[in-house]
Amino acid sequence: MPSNLRHNRRAALVLACAAAGLTATAHTVSAADIAEPAHAFEPFETPQEPFRNWTLIIGAGATYEPEYEGGEDFEVSPVPVFLFTYSDWLEVDPTGVALRVFAHEGFSVSGLVGYETGRDEDDADRLEGLGDIDFTATVGGRLAYERGPFELYAAAEQTIDGSESLIGTAGLSLTAPVSERLILGANVEAVVADDNHMEAYFGVDAIQSAASGLPEYTAEAGLKRVDLSASATYFVTEKWLLRGEAGVGFLTGDAADSPIVEEELQPAASLFVGYRF
Repeated sequence: MPSNLRHNRRAALVLACAAAGLTATAHTVSAADIAEPAHAFEPFETPQEPFRNWTLIIGAGATYEPEYEGGEDFEVSPVPVFLFTYSDWLEVDPTGVALRVFAHEGFSVSGLVGYETGRDEDDADRLEGLGDIDFTATVGGRLAYERGPFELYAAAEQTIDGSESLIGTAGLSLTAPVSERLILGANVEAVVADDNHMEAYFGVDAIQSAASGLPEYTAEAGLKRVDLSASATYFVTEKWLLRGEAGVGFLTGDAADSPIVEEELQPAASLFVGYRF
């Protein structure tokens, strides 16, 4: 999934809950339904398939996004889709694992385990001579407050190796089932990063400057980007679904001014088909 969409975990959970109970005779899901945990979808039960507290969706799709963060050329990449949820406290998806450890009156606290893909200098011509940033695991936490179809959230994730950086996100999401088959979503998010992350992805030291021809540049901690996104999920049948997402990111501050960056505006889109077991 595009990087600017990866933190909207509530949308994935609602998608799983809806998929767990969807039938051909299902009633229209209202905004009030998603204000409650997974058991709020119990009206979807049928004698043939009793309600269960886990959901598995697998599928495949593709993303269309810049070759690297700040690049001006785009590429299409295949993406596997895997979404497993257990009740309303465990979620495993292509971005990692979220474990909800506390939930009360709309507030929740979750632990996160994920990854940072890093960057290779052969990903784009502009990166030649800058060296590689290794793939690495991340650990972190997430605070959220839900009210009706809205969720306000903040998260922080630390890389174990690689760029050895700390990234924080804060945002507001909307997840709105508008019928028994269609779920719409929207998200706005701000991303901040520490010195290590900014220097790794947007800085140019003396050695890199000599190898790449880019001027030396120091990138400091601060607001890195702001992202806007929208999504639509359509259940074609009880088992098959289509999901499309589109978003745009705006690089800011030292990230936007970096000589590595060719384009501050970073659009992305994805489309996938999934099957519910």
